[in-house]
Amino acid sequence: MSDSTHEDTRSVEAALRRAVRPARRGAGAGSAPGESEERRHAAEAAARLSRRIAEEGLADVSYAPAESPFGTLLLAATRRGVVRLAFPEEGLDGVLEALAQRISPRIVEARAPLDEVRRELEEYFEGRRRAFDVALDWTLVAPFARRVLRATSQIPYGGVLSYAEVAADAGSPRGFRAAGNALGANPIPIVVPCHRVLRSGGALGGYGGGLERKRFLLELEGAPVPPLR
Repeated sequence: MSDSTHEDTRSVEAALRRAVRPARRGAGAGSAPGESEERRHAAEAAARLSRRIAEEGLADVSYAPAESPFGTLLLAATRRGVVRLAFPEEGLDGVLEALAQRISPRIVEARAPLDEVRRELEEYFEGRRRAFDVALDWTLVAPFARRVLRATSQIPYGGVLSYAEVAADAGSPRGFRAAGNALGANPIPIVVPCHRVLRSGGALGGYGGGLERKRFLLELEGAPVPPLR
């Protein structure tokens, strides 16, 4: 870690210590602006530290928000590629805790490593992109589920397959239930288009993000959209 990064780390620590220092006896409302200034300095130093950690490649996981028709998504990536896309209701703390446990606690908020996928998502939701070109990290996915999701990634924009067809493409023709479980646990929805998989007979089936979102995505792509059942 560079000297400048150490300096920012010390700035964060010092500012936070001052910000949480117990108020002196007799201190009135006039101390509030000073406390607010300390918090601002701590936030600025933390932001500089996050940028330097990301720039120097010291973080194992970077995360950033991305706007969507569903609200603010949470994106996370490793050096290998995008590893997680979380819907708003999943919650920042829970997602980051899971990433820390399963990948690494060296996590930093940094937009730059996620600029490409954020741009591609924006284009997709605007109807200007039919396929995602970003690299993916399959660390959170078990071997069979990985085969299922790779097969799902081959379903073209506007197309659909059944769970049984995806299971067959993944090498397990009778494993449609396991395929459904893998799709339901997809850690990178939208980018890995599990919304394009329907039940045999055409019913929507399930979706980790909820059936209304699944229907929205299919309609966005101009795919056949069955009624909700």
